Amino acid sequence: MRTKSFLIAGLVPLIGGTTSYAQQKERPNVIFILTDDMGIGDLSCYGASLPITTPHLDQMASEGIRFTQYYCASPISSPSRAGLLTGQHPARWNITSYLQSKEGNRNAEMADYLDPKAPSLPRMLKESGYKTAHFGKWHLGGGRDVKNAPSIIEYGYDEYASTYESPDPDPLLTASDWIWSENDSVKRWERSGYFVDKTIDFLKRNKGTPCFINLWPDDVHTPWIGNEEQMTIFPDGSSSMSNFLTVLKEYDRQMGLLMQKLKEEGFDKNTIVIFTSDNGPGPSLNHIRTNGLRGCKASLFEGGIRMPFIVWSGGNLIPNGRVDSTTVISAMDMLLSLSKIGNAPVPFSVVSDGEDMSKALLGTAQKRNKEIYWEYRRREHKAFPSPEGYDKSPNICIRQGDWKLLVSESGTWVILYDLKQDPYETHNVSKKHPEVVEVLKKKALDWRGSLPKL
Repeated sequence: MRTKSFLIAGLVPLIGGTTSYAQQKERPNVIFILTDDMGIGDLSCYGASLPITTPHLDQMASEGIRFTQYYCASPISSPSRAGLLTGQHPARWNITSYLQSKEGNRNAEMADYLDPKAPSLPRMLKESGYKTAHFGKWHLGGGRDVKNAPSIIEYGYDEYASTYESPDPDPLLTASDWIWSENDSVKRWERSGYFVDKTIDFLKRNKGTPCFINLWPDDVHTPWIGNEEQMTIFPDGSSSMSNFLTVLKEYDRQMGLLMQKLKEEGFDKNTIVIFTSDNGPGPSLNHIRTNGLRGCKASLFEGGIRMPFIVWSGGNLIPNGRVDSTTVISAMDMLLSLSKIGNAPVPFSVVSDGEDMSKALLGTAQKRNKEIYWEYRRREHKAFPSPEGYDKSPNICIRQGDWKLLVSESGTWVILYDLKQDPYETHNVSKKHPEVVEVLKKKALDWRGSLPKL
């Protein structure tokens, strides 16, 4: 049960004599950057083996906190975003794969959009006095033939500008009825910069008022279209390494410009930037983009759900140059954690599947109390294509402590890993630890059985 501490203004003082939010006159701005399909191996500060580096994101990590055990809510876009926004398992809202056409959604046993009655982090912050905005990909309803999706405003945003997969896409980004077109006013390779500019403009227009901004670019999702290569609308090799590196280089540059502009405008002193990804990479380029972790987009192995996660501030809000390799964080923790940081009351009617990890976000490592659960797909042949072979996983997963168990809905396919000893998931130890399997398998299948059907 949630304690009343979530409703008490102010936070405990930070380590090292750093000023607490309770002692500050202003509540912090929060910019949440949700990169699209970025693997943990895309950033050189995570030990990437790519031919290029990511100097600006490395700088963000060196000036902030880099976490090594952060998990998204799902290995694919729509449910990942739903879990982040609501603080609840996305399947509670009948979103278990990517939202698509009405027929496709129904075949995959999904709703057409996130119910606006669901809990919403931006709504809680807005009701407590924050100005809120969404700039970037939405993918929580709208696009294709779904014409009745609620406006993004209904989820608690004051402003928005979004791409094709949204209820009201920005006309500068959608010259055609598809994800991108060579006729778009804002070209495919300019979009991240466009959203960064929108973010800075929103902060400037609301100076003196705390702001919460979703900065959700659709980079580095395929197709990888870079201006340097003068590509046509369906270029050969748009999923090639060279094209990916072109897009990644520009994306890193835009993240550097974001930090630079925050500093130039004086926002950095009272702004927290969180940088992460919605799910693992697709394609993984032979696991280079997962740093060798097993899995990728659409897989419940680590490469599909363990994401880069950096917390940055140019002021004294958090320690810098720190690596937190012990705290285990879920995207579903963000609702309680950021509400706490923003001193925003969480209604007692809201029951989060995450927990308050705000101390970790501010620099003090925390021990996780709750298990983390995942479910990816309901109807195998109707959902997003599953990875083949080595990366194909069972569809239900639980992590408790260092144990991670994956199990099929029938209960016949069971895999157990000790992630502390085997982070690359190479040794199934289920036969060595039948007692652990018995407990975790029951928890996972009972949890899956408790989820609603469409």
